[in-house]
Amino acid sequence: MAYGHSDRRAAPGSSRERSSGTGSSRERSSGTGSSRERSSATKIVISGGFGAGKTTFVGAVSEIMPLRTEAIVTNASRGVDGLDATPSKNTTTVAMDFGRITLADDLVLYLFGTPGQRRFWFMWDDLVRGAIGAIILVDVRRLQDSFAAVDFFEARRLPFLIAVNVFDGEPSYPADEVRKALALRDHVPVVNVDARDRNSARAALIAVTEYALANLSSVPG
Repeated sequence: MAYGHSDRRAAPGSSRERSSGTGSSRERSSGTGSSRERSSATKIVISGGFGAGKTTFVGAVSEIMPLRTEAIVTNASRGVDGLDATPSKNTTTVAMDFGRITLADDLVLYLFGTPGQRRFWFMWDDLVRGAIGAIILVDVRRLQDSFAAVDFFEARRLPFLIAVNVFDGEPSYPADEVRKALALRDHVPVVNVDARDRNSARAALIAVTEYALANLSSVPG
């Protein structure tokens, strides 16, 4: 595992200002109209490098049919997109993934997955607007593909955690080693996740929501 953040690539849209937001709330009728239950809806971004598992993650955990904007990978993209490390991947997200999960009666998360390829990074600023936090999915075999996402969210001071996607038959590394390799601050959570598994993905979403809300509550004013 290569160490040091000096190799990090420039973050997408790094010169733009950070978008902020803490989510919204809505009222649900009890059916009789005599009482209302207030629920909060907020936004979490699922990010990471090309082929890290973002679409799989959103699809596994979403309680609605996920919106996907996938296109077939063709020979025309060779030389433009880095496909050598993922030769079996034949589709790619060209706009975003979208899903929804209810974590509690009073908390709904809307999930927005970013496109992983460099030529679609211009969309990231719009996708993160209003989000309270982000999950960066990491493939330890291609750790350098995560540097841009780390830089992007650090620059915008948006709380994020690292979710190491566990691929079958691949080596695992301690959280501290992953943190060192990505040059992360000590307080940034690092967890393991199986993006194919609903319970594993849900646990990561709970972790980032708790982390994001703790950060928001610590902001003065």
